[in-house]
Amino acid sequence: MEAVLRLLRGEALDAVSRELGVTAGTLSGWREAFLAGGQTSLKSRPADERDEEIRRLRAKVGEITMDNELLLQRCHAMEDARGCGRRRSKR
Repeated sequence: MEAVLRLLRGEALDAVSRELGVTAGTLSGWREAFLAGGQTSLKSRPADERDEEIRRLRAKVGEITMDNELLLQRCHAMEDARGCGRRRSKR
């Protein structure tokens, strides 16, 4: 962060690069990421009740997905135990 701030204050990219032993390309990438992060944070809105609802719903989707995967595993295990084999989709 300090290196990026030095660049933004006007120090020469070459000088900062040599001093820190970091390539100019790396420093430029850091600067771009820093500026992009700043832009993103300025665009964000304060958290409200929608954020909590979104978090809750995402957790619920994850829970349902996990339950579904476990049920599929049980079905396949039961099919294998009965010797039915797994069904294959017709494509």
